[in-house]
Amino acid sequence: MTTSPRSSMETHPDIVAMRTRHEVAERATSTPMAQAIEAMALLTGVYLAASPWIVGFNNLSTLAVNNLIVGIAFALLMSGGFGRAYERTHSMPWAACVMGAWTIIAPWAVAGDVSTTKSIVNNVIVGIVGLLLAMTASAIARENHSSRTGHGMSTP
Repeated sequence: MTTSPRSSMETHPDIVAMRTRHEVAERATSTPMAQAIEAMALLTGVYLAASPWIVGFNNLSTLAVNNLIVGIAFALLMSGGFGRAYERTHSMPWAACVMGAWTIIAPWAVAGDVSTTKSIVNNVIVGIVGLLLAMTASAIARENHSSRTGHGMSTP
């Protein structure tokens, strides 16, 4: 009877690849820039959710509800709630980009007459900030994904 040396599970190629992906994602999320983006995104989402009451257009109920829902969703997507592991959820920031763009056009797109000066200015500024944060997070995720797979973008 021949015996072959038993390999440890720790050296299995799938385990090694999974550990490498986890380490790369951890490095990406532990950089000061990524942490700053997450913190600013959390504040942006919380502000967007509370903005109808802060700015004073909570009587425009459709826009107030819209901002509340979109603000909470933006905060969860961008601030570590679901977007913590960038290599697995690198498309999450793109969803947040859509939310930022929606925030900009929401005063005109939601039902009813909700376009007042303060609601428009608030949503345009918060939407632009959210869009920029989401695009930056997406760039970090893409850079992290490209460096991990070796498919970095190079200019000729």
